[in-house]
Amino acid sequence: MAAVVVVSSMSSPASDSALDDPASQVSAEMEFRGSGELVSSQGSDELIAAVGTHGGEPEVGFNPITGWGYNREPLVQSTLFKKDSSANLINDLATNYTVSSDGLKWTVTIRDDVKFHDGVPLTAKDVAFTFNTAADASGSVDLSMLEKAAAIEGYTVEFDLNDPQATFINKLAVIGIVPEHAYDENYGQNPIGSGPYKFVQWDKGQQVIFEANPDYYGQEPYFKKITMLFMGSDAAFAAARSGQIDLAEIPASFAKQTVDGMKIVSLDSIDARGISFPLQANTGEKTENGYAIGNNITSDIAIRKALNIGIDRQALINGALNGQGKEEFTGVDKLPWGNKEAIFEDGNLEAAKKILTEAGWEDTDGDGIVEKNGLKAEFTLLYTSNAQERQALAVSVSEEAKKLGINIKVEGKSWNEIDTLVHSTPVVFGYGSLDPTDVYLRYYSKSYDPSNYNNVIMYNNSAVDNYLRTAITSFDQDTANENWQLAAWDGTTGFSEKGDATWLWMATINYVFIMDDDLDIGTPKIQPHGADIFGSILEWKRTGN
Repeated sequence: MAAVVVVSSMSSPASDSALDDPASQVSAEMEFRGSGELVSSQGSDELIAAVGTHGGEPEVGFNPITGWGYNREPLVQSTLFKKDSSANLINDLATNYTVSSDGLKWTVTIRDDVKFHDGVPLTAKDVAFTFNTAADASGSVDLSMLEKAAAIEGYTVEFDLNDPQATFINKLAVIGIVPEHAYDENYGQNPIGSGPYKFVQWDKGQQVIFEANPDYYGQEPYFKKITMLFMGSDAAFAAARSGQIDLAEIPASFAKQTVDGMKIVSLDSIDARGISFPLQANTGEKTENGYAIGNNITSDIAIRKALNIGIDRQALINGALNGQGKEEFTGVDKLPWGNKEAIFEDGNLEAAKKILTEAGWEDTDGDGIVEKNGLKAEFTLLYTSNAQERQALAVSVSEEAKKLGINIKVEGKSWNEIDTLVHSTPVVFGYGSLDPTDVYLRYYSKSYDPSNYNNVIMYNNSAVDNYLRTAITSFDQDTANENWQLAAWDGTTGFSEKGDATWLWMATINYVFIMDDDLDIGTPKIQPHGADIFGSILEWKRTGN
């Protein structure tokens, strides 16, 4: 269950000095609403929120085929299954499912009383269409295992797989169902679904408005209208502080601020921040796109192990994240498939320095940077330039690395730029999913694909591959979890620091929100990568009404 911490219930105004720029920024960003039109809806059944700090405005609209709602409540669309606040699988559109003995055919029956927002009944044909279209689109959800989906009756759909992946059930819980009759290339601009909210209006770069669906088959939502504003995190905090919005996702640096009539809530998450280490040496090899492969520093396991052991993760959290996070060692520590035996003691400078010395890394010229065979222990670390917490973590890691004689130069770039460098340069990534397929795609040797971030470090360990294959094809959850764990560390090898030290995992971040004092958000779901604050929206209400 997600941890909910009310950091402060506000009784005094925040300091003005640190917020002058954000306040003026929000004024500029909100002019489009008109003078006096945008005011907090405290006490009403309308909600104004700015919660896009990490996910942001969807470039191509509110289309599940292209990623809208993945790992989050899509609001407009329904999914076959959902996860409850304890991450247990529950029915949404689905009423039952079966799997063939060979694991290659999944049969799902759905409700027969659901209509799209335009009044057209939702049937198995819409489900099959959605998944076939999503598989062809190669979007955010990996559906490479899906051969085809077909409606065999009005409310029964069959999924034929080309690989018996037991984790396929997770795909059925993250893709919103779209209407075959109303789907085209412009669907994301004016989406129709069967979810608890109907799409009303999208003012690009500014806001999107949803209204409650009066024909929704599930629990009736308390909030009849939701307006989401698209703005930076600093501006969102300033808007909340000035009483213009009811809810905002804010930076960790604001977690201890106080604002009259509002409270700050910090939600624990499984969203881990880690640094990818290119494992190949730079031999001049390039990807099919002509991008360099390999890094002569991070290809040395001594460098990777020394950083993993020497970095003090709690110091990173206290500084870079303002205390809003938890230590992370394998990327999935908090999940059932995380291996506690793979967790290690960090912040051990002496042990880290010993690893470097024994591997031949020494500071022979007295400049504070160790070298080996004339090669300085230095490399560039990339982060996305619009991600404040990734920048802060990158800078903090660089400072910690200096204690080991390793020089890390940090640079912020766009994802388009990172795409050209990721096979040769470490990058601060974020991952956090209730689907262990993420682990499979990150470390399974054959999942490497130069067109995406699957196994971007080009890891190849046959023992790990065997564990991953056993895990992903096992329908016995205990067997699956055991093998996911062994892939991290089996006592001899694994992808974790105790084995090949493939990544430097640092922390899971907390998601911090400021909201009206009278806003009750129920029991939040486990927060994944990008957060899912609306995951419990049907439980939300005003306590004052």
